[in-house]
Amino acid sequence: MGGVPVEMSRERFEELVGEALDEVPPELLKSMNNVVIMVEDLPADGSLGLLGLYEGTDLTSRGWDYAGVLPDRITIYRLPTLAVCDTETDVIDEVAITVVHEIAHHFGIDDQRLHELGWG
Repeated sequence: MGGVPVEMSRERFEELVGEALDEVPPELLKSMNNVVIMVEDLPADGSLGLLGLYEGTDLTSRGWDYAGVLPDRITIYRLPTLAVCDTETDVIDEVAITVVHEIAHHFGIDDQRLHELGWG
């Protein structure tokens, strides 16, 4: 790591996000409920330190009154991801890890538990 950031179009990055989703364990993906995955160039604050963000109500917090709400959002940030990657393969790996992290937050799993599971 730490080489020259990968140059990549948004279209190609979105393709790689799709490929990265294929790396996510299928049981995780099929358990997701009311979630969309988006790609943005940068977080709102413009920082390069954030690769992904989960926004919404995780499954453990949804009560009987959870209805009619907007989908949870998982956002993958293109430029910060490219900044830590050297190759397209790195991008796929990094996005897959980021997506798993954000899906885990959707399930109410915190970063410490993710590290215990080997995703961190």
